[in-house]
Amino acid sequence: MKKRLEHDLIGEKEVDCDAYYGVQSLRAKDNFNITGVCLASFPTFINSLVKVKKAVCLANFELDILSLEKKEAICAACDEIISGKLHEQFIVDMVQGGAGTSTNMNVNEVIANRALELMGHKKGEYQYMHPNNDVNLSQSTNDAYPTGLRVALYEKINELIESMKILQNSFYKKAVEFKDVIKMGRTQLQDAVPMTMGQEFHTYAVMMEEDINRLLGAQSSLREINLGGTAIGTGINAPKKFLDIIEAKLQEVTNEPFVLAKDLVEATQDTGAYMRISGVFKRVATKISKICNDLRLLSSGPVAGFNEINLPGIQAGSSIMPGKINPVIPEVVNQVAFQVIGSDLTITLASAGGQLQLNVFEPVIAYNLFNSINMMKAAFESLATKCVDGITANKEHCHNLVISSIGLVTALNPYIGYEKSSMVAKEAMRTKKTITQIVLEKKILSEEELKEILKPENMIRSNVITKIE
Repeated sequence: MKKRLEHDLIGEKEVDCDAYYGVQSLRAKDNFNITGVCLASFPTFINSLVKVKKAVCLANFELDILSLEKKEAICAACDEIISGKLHEQFIVDMVQGGAGTSTNMNVNEVIANRALELMGHKKGEYQYMHPNNDVNLSQSTNDAYPTGLRVALYEKINELIESMKILQNSFYKKAVEFKDVIKMGRTQLQDAVPMTMGQEFHTYAVMMEEDINRLLGAQSSLREINLGGTAIGTGINAPKKFLDIIEAKLQEVTNEPFVLAKDLVEATQDTGAYMRISGVFKRVATKISKICNDLRLLSSGPVAGFNEINLPGIQAGSSIMPGKINPVIPEVVNQVAFQVIGSDLTITLASAGGQLQLNVFEPVIAYNLFNSINMMKAAFESLATKCVDGITANKEHCHNLVISSIGLVTALNPYIGYEKSSMVAKEAMRTKKTITQIVLEKKILSEEELKEILKPENMIRSNVITKIE
């Protein structure tokens, strides 16, 4: 393959003539072979960084520091990349030293070289369109990279919320389907009092609703950006009127309500929004892991376990035990939750590791946030479609557990008192008789009184199952 010779601060280096990236991207590819996951794996991040470049280009043209020819070439190149072209040219590893400079330069170089082609020049002829002087004009990595990250995260969180709504709706449908299935509620894994399986699944739908609202609140903190602050927030090398127009330009390009921070020096070094987002991710992961633990427990057996629900069998469960089916979807979602919780610690340490006017660890923050979103999105949709939607209830078995449980005595407590209730429970445990048998044998209550007290509607008087919006 033919090569072209490019140079940077370190020296000269050959780059493939067909490549749209340049010397700084190639050098970064060699230096940061860390995760094996490159920028091309996160197209939303690429597009968001390119949108930042386009917005700044429009501002620079309006301020008369960029020619019409260069503006049109840069914007056309940006539009092509945003449409999905040239994404394979983004070759730098997501985790890198330099606070994201290599990512920023990968974007600058690809845009510059595509713009050169559109202007009728060859790739690498930077005297006509320069990655730093033209594409990176009025910017620094330290404001372009975090702005692009916030734009991307804002969009990805919308995608995550949609997947959460899919799972929430699956739980709600099961709540309606199981609203008349009586079962025993449990505390500390011991029999407690009766409830409906509909209430159990409605709880899961409500949990998802709460977490969606928390995530929407955290998402709003991403709207504040530091674009125009350049290196440390003082705006060096940006035109004086740049801050007056860049906010509107970014809103125009992204169609989202991003606003400039009141203090750009503070905003350049602050990673509080990322920690807030990650904290909500941890909350979501923790709660969904608890739900998956419940599903695994409730479906345990089928003979030697709870066996209250049946999860859909989607693959063989053992290489040695014929006929065994395992709860593999809840298991994989559990593992996603563990990964997300671990990522939160990484993000916390990276945020705490920032020094003075810049946090250089945003690349690992970005990598973990995007991974968490992508994994949770896939996990929630899988849990909904491959597990929850196919759950069935063992209604008769659940009813028999209620009738034979000593937890039933709690419903009698207001009528016969705590002492008699305790006596009945103790004798039921000793004799293995049911609560109703003992109460009738000892003539504590009549059969009519007992039937009235133990009607499902009299034992279960909690929240009504409602549609989750």
